[in-house]
Parts: sequence; structure tokens; C-alpha cells
Amino acid sequence: MPYSSGMPVVLGLVLLAFWLYCLFDVITTPDEETRNLPKILWVLIVVFVVGIGGVFWLLLGRPYASTPRMAFGSGPRPQVPRGPDDDPEFLADLERRLREEDK
Repeated sequence: MPYSSGMPVVLGLVLLAFWLYCLFDVITTPDEETRNLPKILWVLIVVFVVGIGGVFWLLLGRPYASTPRMAFGSGPRPQVPRGPDDDPEFLADLERRLREEDK
């Protein structure tokens, strides 16, 4: 594959996205859930050791998943909010109010 002049830009953007993801993940992880080092040290590692610090965080510092994740589409679906025109109580109340106005 020939070397493209745009390749360093793409690799730089990928590295930046990975770094930002890891930094955000470290910052939003509760202190008591980080592994092997205190949270502040993980932040410093990810900030100053840009490429490898994120890999270290993902492998050594990120907390284990406390509950197994459900497969996509499995389990009960959450209640989806309905619009007012789908709510029979709202429609009945609206119809009652319209009849009262017509009187």
C-alpha cells in the first residue's frame, strides 16, 4: 500500500480520539472502583503517556464490569414515552373539554 500524505492525519485523529476516550473514562470512574493505582495517578499516566497510558488504563486500571452486560435486544424493553395523541386518557379529556366549550 503506497504511503499517503493523509495517513498521519488520520492516525493522529484516531490517537486523539482514543486519548480523549481514556481520559474521560478515567475522570468519570469513581475513585473506589479504580484498580492498582489511585485515580489521580491514572489521570496523570493517561495525560502524560499519551498512547500507552490509555492502553495501561484499559488493561490495568479500569474497573471490572460489576454486572454482566445483556446482549442487544434481550430482556424487557423500557417503557417508551407516548405522544398525547396516543394516550386514551388525554384524548377522552380533550373530547370532554371540547364538548364543554361547545355548550
